[in-house]
Amino acid sequence: MSKIIWRILSSIPTLFGVLIATFLITRVLPGDPAVFFASNPAMSNEDVEKIRAALGLDKSLVEQFWIYLGALWQGDLGMSISTGQPVATEMLTRLPASAELTVFAFFLAIAISIPLGVAAALKPGSWIDQICRIVATLGVSIPTFVTGLLLIYLFYYILGVAPEPTGRLDPFMFKPDTVTGFILIDGPLAGDWETTWAAFKQILLPGVTMAIFALAPLARMTRASMLNVLSSEFIRTARANGLTRRKIVMSYAFRNAMLPVVTSLGMTFSYMLGANVLVEKVFAWPGIGAYAMDSLLSLDYAPLQAFMLIMAGIFLAVNLVTDLLAGLVDPRAGLN
Repeated sequence: MSKIIWRILSSIPTLFGVLIATFLITRVLPGDPAVFFASNPAMSNEDVEKIRAALGLDKSLVEQFWIYLGALWQGDLGMSISTGQPVATEMLTRLPASAELTVFAFFLAIAISIPLGVAAALKPGSWIDQICRIVATLGVSIPTFVTGLLLIYLFYYILGVAPEPTGRLDPFMFKPDTVTGFILIDGPLAGDWETTWAAFKQILLPGVTMAIFALAPLARMTRASMLNVLSSEFIRTARANGLTRRKIVMSYAFRNAMLPVVTSLGMTFSYMLGANVLVEKVFAWPGIGAYAMDSLLSLDYAPLQAFMLIMAGIFLAVNLVTDLLAGLVDPRAGLN
């Protein structure tokens, strides 16, 4: 427990560094938000200066940073000048959409990649091993937005079996009462199976797009780890003692091969948090990634800063959970 507390406390300097970096990055972006929002040709230079003063951009960087820190200490993420809404409200509204998509794709990738990697390791050089290599190659070589556009073109435009990529639900359908924020969970809880099925069809293509991105490192790591363990001395000893193939694979090889795979799971999930930005834009998914992208294009500083801070916090939390899971798989590899 003390190690967990120490890890949490040691993450505070990292978060503070992210605060400074994101603040400076947003200030060096090309363009002037005051000029961007004063797009009316009738506005004079004085009007632009008034907008700049209202946004606090007339102050020095140090003053702006201290004002930002003070607001953040009070739980205020700022106001979005593009939507006119508090950033915290926008993030809380959109975060469940991003989380549902990422978690759905993550578990879909796990369900495919780990059995595929294990099967490929058990039969190296076979057709299933070749499939594993092809999947790993495609996953790392094709950008997520290209995969998404190809899936939309094939399954929506050509085959017509996928719904229109317009977000989490058809525009004419209503979300069930919010309990978890995940429609695939809230729908069954409300007994609304029609909405649940519609939400599943909507999330399938973007989920598969992100899952393909995650499949590559997970399948490759599972295959390599299993091959390494299967060639170990204790596996040869187990075979010599007459243990069944199933017992050797499941009780000895698989568990010992899972430690590097668990580590890869944490890193892959963190990478998916960044990959969902483009996927959300392609599929018009109303998540925080698409919100941050729109804010970037409109020079809206506050949502960008909040997005990067939230991503950094999630990344640190995922690393902590990964270390805890690694300790469960192998107590020698726990928190250090």
